[in-house]
Amino acid sequence: MIPGMNPRKMQAMMKQLGISQEQIDCKKVIIEGENSRIIIEQPEVARVKMPGQDSIQIVGGEEREENFAPEISEDDVKTVVEKVGCTEEQARKVLESVNGDLAEAILELSV
Repeated sequence: MIPGMNPRKMQAMMKQLGISQEQIDCKKVIIEGENSRIIIEQPEVARVKMPGQDSIQIVGGEEREENFAPEISEDDVKTVVEKVGCTEEQARKVLESVNGDLAEAILELSV
């Protein structure tokens, strides 16, 4: 909101512009990246609809970040080594780069 502006006047202006806002009741928002995630507890979440575009606004809440690396099992490493004929070190490195996806690792090492 704009400081000092009447909330009703603001809603009327938004409506004239074709903008609507809807509150979404939620307890937690999780944003996952490749090797980390941000967890926001008790956020205020709103869906804003504009002509040609929808967006989600996340405000406030208690935030924490978690970093994680994919778990690569010895069986996965052995499978890649058997299928491709590479070293265990190469197999582990590629498995880590593709977040543990066996098929992707085999394809990448086969090329």
